[in-house]
Order: sequence, then structure tokens, then C-alpha cells
Amino acid sequence: MPSFLRNEMRQEPFLKYLTLVRDRIPSFDEYPFSIPAIRQLGQLGQLDLHPKVTFLAGENGSGKSTLLEAIALVEGLNAEGGSRNFSFSTRESHSVLSQFLRLGRGTRPMRKADAFFFRSESFYNVATEAERLGVEYGNKSLHEQSHGESFLSLILNRFFGNGLYILDEPEAALSPSRQLSLLRAIYELVEGGSQFIIATQSPIVLGYPDATIYWLSDAGIAPIQYTETEHFRVTRSFLTQRETMLRELFRDGDKRAGEG
Repeated sequence: MPSFLRNEMRQEPFLKYLTLVRDRIPSFDEYPFSIPAIRQLGQLGQLDLHPKVTFLAGENGSGKSTLLEAIALVEGLNAEGGSRNFSFSTRESHSVLSQFLRLGRGTRPMRKADAFFFRSESFYNVATEAERLGVEYGNKSLHEQSHGESFLSLILNRFFGNGLYILDEPEAALSPSRQLSLLRAIYELVEGGSQFIIATQSPIVLGYPDATIYWLSDAGIAPIQYTETEHFRVTRSFLTQRETMLRELFRDGDKRAGEG
């Protein structure tokens, strides 16, 4: 464990674990309970959360965003993103998972803490609502900033610390260098007593040290080491063996074209 993170584990988290109320679930053959990771969560009993940073990683459709959304809803946050003061709804599309999810809480009172749900796919809607309310971040409307700038501006200017922050693919509009800035912001907020739960596909963001990583797949949900994630392994292989990988990739494409 890096020395600069050794004292962080001593701080009481806002959320200690999550669990599904299994006996209330109508059927594990119905969405979203049919998602392998969600189904296994019901079998595991509980999923422990890191007191500082917990990552949910996996392929598209593995249930990362569905689970993250449910956590946000249980915490009283808006399904499309925002704080507890955001109550707008562009389109009702969230799943019923939150109705069956229970959160194990620490001793720190959540009612006094800051909280925000950042969701990249509906960030435009949050920016529009903030503008309607006359709220600016970085002394100007989020819509007056570039996509990447507005993402980072919200986090740097709205996340006050001592809070629970739920982030769904925050890297979506960020360059690699801005993703490093995001890591720095997360570190400073963690130092200020915050807890993060993040769904990401970025090997840079996923590299935050001393975090718990859960891998969601067709096999279910399980803890995994950073260097064992597909995101890390594929990225490392591409950077170190780019020509070989591209040659094999294009050769496979040529074979399929010939067969057609």
C-alpha cells in the first residue's frame, strides 16, 4: 500500500456494504435481476464497499450503470444525475433495482454530508437544469464550456468534500491528461473525508491506488486486482505490441471479408 494512503483506511465510510432483499425479488429471470452480476449479488448476501474508492468495471451491458444508478436512488439522488436538490426528469428510464437494494451505513451521518451523482450519459440534462436554476460552476454555465471542461469543472467546483460521490464513466469526455487531473481531484476529496463509488472503463481512472475493484461479467461479480482487469491487460498489450496487435486484427478482418 502506498505510504501516503495508509491512514485513509481508518476513516469511517458513509456506506459499508450493499445487499439485495432477496425474498422480495419477484424473479431472477426478469430484468434487471437477470443480469449475471445482479443475480450473483443476490446470492452473495452483501458486497463490501471500500471506505474511500470502490470501482465497478466490466464490459458494456454488464450492469455497472444499473447498479450505480440504484445506489444513487437509494441515497435520494436524481436518477439522471445531480445532488439531492435536483428533482427534474427528462425521461423515466431507471430500473426497479433500487426498490430491492439496501445499503449498510457507517456511523457518519449522511444527512450532513455532501452527495452527488455524476452520470456522463445524461450530463447534458444536468447542465441544462443547473442553468435553469441559475447555478454556475467555474463562474460560467456548464453549457458555455467544452464537454471535457464542463465535466472537470463540475467536479472541481461542486464537490465540496466530506461527501459521497457516485460517478458513472467520468472519463467519457476527458483526455488522458484530464483523467490524471480527475485522479488528483479524487485524491484531494478522499483526503477531505469523501467516499467514491465509480463505474469506469478507463485504465487510467481504474489505476487509483488502494481501491477495491469489482469486475462485472457474464460470470457474475467478483473482486479483481488492477493488473488483472481486461482494461489494463488490453491497453498494456496494445501499447507494447501495437504493430503485432494491429496486424493480427486487420488480418482477421481480411479473412472475414474474403469469406463474404
